[in-house]
Amino acid sequence: MSGRVLVVGDVMTDVIVVPEGPIVKGSDRRATVRSRPGGSGANQAVWLGAMGAPVVFAARVGASDKAMYENYFRGLGVVPVLAGDAVQPSGVLVTIVDPDGERSFLTDRGANLNLSSEDLPASLLDDIGMVMVSGYSFFAPGPRLAVQGLFAAARARGIAVAVDPASVGFLVEVGATNFLDWTSGADFIFANESEAEALTGLAGHEAQMRALGERFGTVLIKRGGLGAALGGRDGIRAELPAPQVSVVDSTGAGDAFSAGFIAAHLNGADEATALARGIAAGAKAVQSIGGQPAA
Repeated sequence: MSGRVLVVGDVMTDVIVVPEGPIVKGSDRRATVRSRPGGSGANQAVWLGAMGAPVVFAARVGASDKAMYENYFRGLGVVPVLAGDAVQPSGVLVTIVDPDGERSFLTDRGANLNLSSEDLPASLLDDIGMVMVSGYSFFAPGPRLAVQGLFAAARARGIAVAVDPASVGFLVEVGATNFLDWTSGADFIFANESEAEALTGLAGHEAQMRALGERFGTVLIKRGGLGAALGGRDGIRAELPAPQVSVVDSTGAGDAFSAGFIAAHLNGADEATALARGIAAGAKAVQSIGGQPAA
């Protein structure tokens, strides 16, 4: 496999809150608060760029932010194809990080909700080797229609497609069966264990792997500190542990994993090597605040 990666997904401003202890309802708690560029699709694109993979990123942002974001992504080795929304502002995500690194989110997707078919013309697929779509784009009708059209066009041209479910909360909201129907036939799915359980109703990553393999060509299940596994309908083909690292913030770890795997895969690595690269990228991501590579 060769060619560029086309990533489609959200652009967000991540407001990351790390309290010094439990939040005190109705009162104060000291915290570290940082604002960083984010969004699952944007994170994947920037991680791919950091790994030297040729990457195009298509998304929708507030019109007043368009030039700023274009310059930002270009500076990180990403070719931006951004639509400017005259009505909705760019999305914002507030992430509250627990002492153990676990995260909770408050999401205002803003302009991302207006991603349309006009934002994803067929010409975007020229010289593309893989299309990667964040699951957030399937959680609202307009973006869903747009990415489904892009997936169909990619398949017609023999271009591999991949999807990351992205959010257990939104998967439950739209319904697992619906999400599977919208995305079935993708060549790759990148899911963490919670997302895999929500999609299959099964516990245990091997059972989840077999069930998802009935719908997707290659299944990758991200297991956090336990590493990751890869396989399909016949079960696990490769499984590797994660290195022991100090977790500062797990925001974007799954996005880094996906980027690491895809970059290696596009360079011709075998499955085990690509899986190891993904795990290494995820381990790197959790050691700093924010969902994108530390400067």
